[in-house]
Amino acid sequence: MRLMDIQAIYPRGSSSAPGKGHTRYPYLLRNLPITHVNQVWSPDITYVLAWRLSNTLDGIVCLEALRQALSKGRPKIFNTDQGAQFTADAFTACLVGAGIQFSRDGRGRAIDNVFSERLWRSVQYEEIYLQQYETARRLRDGLNEYFDFYNYERPHQSLSYRTPAEERFVL
Repeated sequence: MRLMDIQAIYPRGSSSAPGKGHTRYPYLLRNLPITHVNQVWSPDITYVLAWRLSNTLDGIVCLEALRQALSKGRPKIFNTDQGAQFTADAFTACLVGAGIQFSRDGRGRAIDNVFSERLWRSVQYEEIYLQQYETARRLRDGLNEYFDFYNYERPHQSLSYRTPAEERFVL
């Protein structure tokens, strides 16, 4: 399975539309300075706390990634787009149970996930496009290795050439 094959399995259409009957939540980040670790988490169907590989856009994968991430920390605010994966009852119940505030992007707020988008650009150009994985299993193993490298070894200009792990766990 080459990368083009992997790309072809994703359905077309909007992944940012809320599911029918799902609750809409307000946008809480307007004019809010983000100043410290775990103040806001912003996921993307994209430093990586948790990730999952899936060839579907169902909410189960997002919920599993959320549970894994919450085992490592807790944000005050969890900001996402209005996508059905993030507005599903099971997903929001997990956040409510953890005492986390919801924030949902509205139109024109694409810049809120710029860091996630930058991460996925790095993943694509530094790993996926270079490797051309032939199977989903090899892709998953390669991503595990890459995220360890990205978080613990790769210096980041935006972090004064420290790693995300050094920034997160400043001694």
